[in-house]
Amino acid sequence: MTEAPRLLLAAPASGCGKTTVTCALLQAWKDRGLAPMAFKSGPDYLDPMFHTTALGVPSRNLDLFLMGEEAVRRSLAIHAAGHGLSLLEGAMGYYDGISLSSQASAWDLARTTRTPAVLVVDGRGAARSIAAVVKGFQALEEEDMLRGVLLNRVSPMLYPRLKACIEEETGLTVYGFLPKLPDCTLESRHLGLVSAGEVADLREKLRRLATQAEQTVDLDGLLALARTAPALETPQSRHVAVGGERPVIAVAQDDAFCFYYADALALLEELGAELQFFSPLTDRSLPEGCAGLYLGGGYPELHARTLAENHALLREIHEKVLGGLPTVAECGGFLYLQRTLTDGDGRYDWRMAGVVSGNAHNTGKPGRFGYVTLTARKDGLLCGVGESLPAHEFHYWDSTTPGRDFRAQKPLSERGWDCAFHTPTLYAGFPHLHFCGCPEAAARFVAACGTYKREKEGSL
Repeated sequence: MTEAPRLLLAAPASGCGKTTVTCALLQAWKDRGLAPMAFKSGPDYLDPMFHTTALGVPSRNLDLFLMGEEAVRRSLAIHAAGHGLSLLEGAMGYYDGISLSSQASAWDLARTTRTPAVLVVDGRGAARSIAAVVKGFQALEEEDMLRGVLLNRVSPMLYPRLKACIEEETGLTVYGFLPKLPDCTLESRHLGLVSAGEVADLREKLRRLATQAEQTVDLDGLLALARTAPALETPQSRHVAVGGERPVIAVAQDDAFCFYYADALALLEELGAELQFFSPLTDRSLPEGCAGLYLGGGYPELHARTLAENHALLREIHEKVLGGLPTVAECGGFLYLQRTLTDGDGRYDWRMAGVVSGNAHNTGKPGRFGYVTLTARKDGLLCGVGESLPAHEFHYWDSTTPGRDFRAQKPLSERGWDCAFHTPTLYAGFPHLHFCGCPEAAARFVAACGTYKREKEGSL
């Protein structure tokens, strides 16, 4: 069993400021020397990157749909160990899960991991009604997991009366507040927060948030609450390393390709792969001797010109992927394998790797969005015909040839669509995968890389 003091921060809805509050608490506890650990509920790539890069606090995703309960519990137990406190940041509203259900929501994560939850409530333009909001959240599920409240954007003058009202009406402890801090706003773009390097005066903003939290948040009380969380049992790993020498998988990692799940990369290593990172923006060739390629999501459209001008790498990727190099390309990585990227306004039309024949274009609005179950229509790199993989989509760009080798089905919904390319050596499509939720697919990928490595060495 692992002692793991922990809290989950949730909110009634997106936009209540829970990421700002999360950053304030993490920075304050880090300044106290507690070595906090951060986690993010759901599939969000950017918040964990922000926690890690901006705060220097390690962060992992905990996604019940993509990973399953056992993998979530294992990740939490392993990565929370040795930290003075773990802070789990919820996604969207506390009960917002799959298709208007609570499944895979922040509440579901708190329940599954037995983590006390604290509700962050935006106090702008409200008074006693806040107590009604909190009571509603207590009443929706029999086991609500709520153990406290934090108020955001309220005045110091009003706070004492709001605290008394909420505590009297709900029985929950109010652990403090943050006032309006317009100079500490964390910018966002269509996929979430901008990267840490893009936020102006970030270090100063974080210092101000932490200083404010020390003044108006009961950090000691929250730490005491976190210590009431029960110890965690670590489920044993069932993953077996693929035999043979470790094949090198080249992983694209830079400002254009940055959407990866840390646990998924660790699983590839656990299965026997060696990961070598490279930049499609600056490197002129793939890592020497690589036997596999992983092109994750990101923002290739923001760097289209630089990517297009790296002719040598585009040519090498075109030749090697079509020549059988085992490759996984998700969303942004899929865009990179298109013939062209065009903004739709005629301002640019940049040539990409041309592994698939499609032309990618900006639609100006969210495309297919949310969790899906992928069912293979043919045998391929990751699974056999009829087998299924959990995945998610969220993109503003589309392709004239999005593929049709999988059927994507939204859970608890009749909506579905065809997507992705799947051959014995390639998965390429808009859906993102989390290998911890489909370890057999990860093992097949690593095994294919091992086969490629042996065949290349045998031909020398």
